[in-house]
Amino acid sequence: MKETIYLGTYTKGDSKGIYKITLDTENKTLEDLTLVAEAGHPTYLTLSDDRSYLYGILREDGGNGVGMFKTADEGTFERVATATDDTASPCYVSYDAERSLVYAAHYGNGTLSVYSTSKDGSISLADRVQHEGSGVHENQDGPHAHFIDLTPDKKYAVACDLGTDEVYTYSISDQGTLTEVGRYHTKPGTGPRHLVFSKDGTKAYVLGELSSEVVVLNYDSSNGSFDHIQTISSIPEDREEFKWGAAIRMSNDGKFLYVSNRGHDSIAVFKVSPTDGTLEVVEYVSTEGKTPRDFDLDPTNQFVVVGHQDSDNLTLFERDSDSGKLTLLEKDVYAPEVVGVTFA
Repeated sequence: MKETIYLGTYTKGDSKGIYKITLDTENKTLEDLTLVAEAGHPTYLTLSDDRSYLYGILREDGGNGVGMFKTADEGTFERVATATDDTASPCYVSYDAERSLVYAAHYGNGTLSVYSTSKDGSISLADRVQHEGSGVHENQDGPHAHFIDLTPDKKYAVACDLGTDEVYTYSISDQGTLTEVGRYHTKPGTGPRHLVFSKDGTKAYVLGELSSEVVVLNYDSSNGSFDHIQTISSIPEDREEFKWGAAIRMSNDGKFLYVSNRGHDSIAVFKVSPTDGTLEVVEYVSTEGKTPRDFDLDPTNQFVVVGHQDSDNLTLFERDSDSGKLTLLEKDVYAPEVVGVTFA
């Protein structure tokens, strides 16, 4: 079987924009790296449910914002619209199929944006929310929104702010208006970056970029609130030098959690307790590259692909579904400045 992976990148060096690469699951190789759309710093990507549209973050001379790309000839994408404004460039983007909305988090000034989309190829700003505050870490000089996506029940949007050590919950109108309904405060200096939910939707796992920790929370779908269960390190406890949590993913069966660590250049594998959702370390695996900014599990969950921002390579692992452990298959697959990995 051939699976398509889309790669978001910086374009500071050799990269020209958005790429795709193919995972051959029979031969267990990555092949055919192809540029599918030229764009400036399309670091994070998301796809519409029917895969006809791709939405990517942009930072270009014409402005910051979100680009809307439509499938074109031979697997490429044509940009059909761009929502630009004078706010800071987004760092995360997600898609809401039920409401035809795109959500974006802006790290630089701590804002959240909601864009309405239509099948005729248009995208426009529907709402914007400004976070306030700061934290104890030197990188918390102000609000730095880093993530916004839907809860599993699709009742709320949940956002992580690295700068204020907060996880926000918002109700969403059909028109895309966000209304805050709750706020969870992590311990000072955590720096919430991304989060994922458990398979049953009752637990959230928040990755702290600054603390290199995973914070396990109960999620109450009746009001969108969170309560603390556990905090566990994503790197060995004796690791003191440069360390930054990067990406977090859950296996489809809900039994294992994966976290990439920049600096330590590793993936931490955790076993998820079936009784209370707490985590236990299984192993730490070298990603065989520098700065593993993002990774993703393929749809079968048999493989894991890791992208590296600073060593221009992809790493392919095979995953054992019983133990959660990863086995290295390839480590020298060229792909420039990768910071986003998304299976189609």
